[in-house]
Amino acid sequence: MNFLSHYYFERYAVHSEQVVGGLLPDLLKNADKYYSFQLHKFEDSLPVGIKSESITEGWRRHVEVDKLFHSSDYFYHHTHQIRKIVEHNVADLPVRASFLAHISLELLLDHKLIANDLLSVHRLYEHLEHSDRTLLSKYLLALGIDNQESFFKFYDRFVASKYIFDYAKVENIPHALFNICKRVWDFTPSLRHFEVLAQQLDAYQKDELKDYMEIYAYISQHLD
Repeated sequence: MNFLSHYYFERYAVHSEQVVGGLLPDLLKNADKYYSFQLHKFEDSLPVGIKSESITEGWRRHVEVDKLFHSSDYFYHHTHQIRKIVEHNVADLPVRASFLAHISLELLLDHKLIANDLLSVHRLYEHLEHSDRTLLSKYLLALGIDNQESFFKFYDRFVASKYIFDYAKVENIPHALFNICKRVWDFTPSLRHFEVLAQQLDAYQKDELKDYMEIYAYISQHLD
């Protein structure tokens, strides 16, 4: 799931650090594609205290949420349907249609949360701005990240840009999708690619994602 959907499961968190933890695996991967950590291997070296434990709790729930989401019938159904719809539009690009369908579903679910006022995006960014930065630095150090300058530069840009607000309009989503795809493939989409994809995704979310709350309910019921 994407950032806002992960926040959905931490929206009642008492400590901002739990919200940060719920987003941290993806924040790290976006900052450096080689960052991949199995948290259980570092448990003995992580900082102690409530805030550190809150980061860990958010991280663990992030992993569990993604596992439940990606193994669900809901995920398989909608990514299959979206792939069939978008594959012709990107047939002349190196983009894999199944990959595009995967991230399209995730961003459309974020859009649904915003469009239906189920979350405060402002509140998410407040959590990220007000979390204990010193503790986060110690936490990252325990993971073996000694040079943290690049991560915090990314973190600060992520918070300052507040680009999640853009997902309120489906027409903005293709730009985010193609930017993500460009991390994997080298290509330049045309205006037609953007316009057609926006039309396809908007029609899909209106007609086929009326059941969007089912996946949030399913995951909530199965979270430990």
